[in-house]
Amino acid sequence: MLAILGKRVMIVDTDPQCKLTGMCISNTHNVEIEELYQSGVSNIRSILSPVFDGKPEPLSAANCYTFREIPNLFLLPGHIAFSEYDATYNIAENLTGSLAVFQNVPGALRYMLEITAEKYKLDYILLDMSPSISATNANILMQSDYFFIPCAPDYFCYMAIESLSDTFPKRRQAYQKMAQLDAFKKATYKMKTTPPTFIGTIQQRYRPRNGLPAKAFAEWIDNINRLVCESLVPSLKACGMCVAEEKTECFLEPYNLANISDFNSLIAQAQEHRVPVFLLTKEQVGKTGRVWDNMEKSRDEFHSTFKTLAKRIVQITE
Repeated sequence: MLAILGKRVMIVDTDPQCKLTGMCISNTHNVEIEELYQSGVSNIRSILSPVFDGKPEPLSAANCYTFREIPNLFLLPGHIAFSEYDATYNIAENLTGSLAVFQNVPGALRYMLEITAEKYKLDYILLDMSPSISATNANILMQSDYFFIPCAPDYFCYMAIESLSDTFPKRRQAYQKMAQLDAFKKATYKMKTTPPTFIGTIQQRYRPRNGLPAKAFAEWIDNINRLVCESLVPSLKACGMCVAEEKTECFLEPYNLANISDFNSLIAQAQEHRVPVFLLTKEQVGKTGRVWDNMEKSRDEFHSTFKTLAKRIVQITE
């Protein structure tokens, strides 16, 4: 939606499961996944290989996959073997810079993204992360400018928010210490020294009723929103990782950017045609009469929700 609104956007798949890549590429214009990895398009592993595999060559800007339908949207595909680099991230973080061979590891990803942004004149880079607390994810987070947290209305998400309230300050502290070490200060690809800014949660994957979350889901959403405000936000404020107070007026409700319900029957057609649910056409859905009327209404509601979300992100980050 950011790209539709005129922003130049790159989406980056850092999840070794590569679901984002599969959604964007597979069968689009008869281009198969296998062909993509044999083409001149970069992927998250290949573009960082000079640093992580010790190759005698500098990092370069990525060659992104482009979309015919949205010319200002770009994709840096994922790679299943990107998970192999987690050990290197972990060593670089825990050896505290004592080995010079690892000094370029923490700043490599951000440097690559910066020069790629210059090449494509990007306004936003969105990184899709795997759902795990790993050294790789810690680096992606701490080298970003902003982050939001997708939430599901259940107890597991509630526990995750509790855990993140402790995890984020520890990651901040670890990267503060790393940034002060001579080895990392002298790195060719320097670390970002300021922390990322939390810009809110996105509540998703719930069943709607009369345009609102059904009661059981609404209770979990309220509980999670309350925990975010009472536990996560104070924790992030204490380590300088929370959005400025004057920006909070942009939220749907305190520190919540949007509520996005299940896509239900629209998701099958969206996956088949490789388009967002809010861009599906009547021809792609293949339904008529009342069925299409209901699906069209749902599609338009999603379009409105995502447009509002995109505008909120722009308001907060610009």
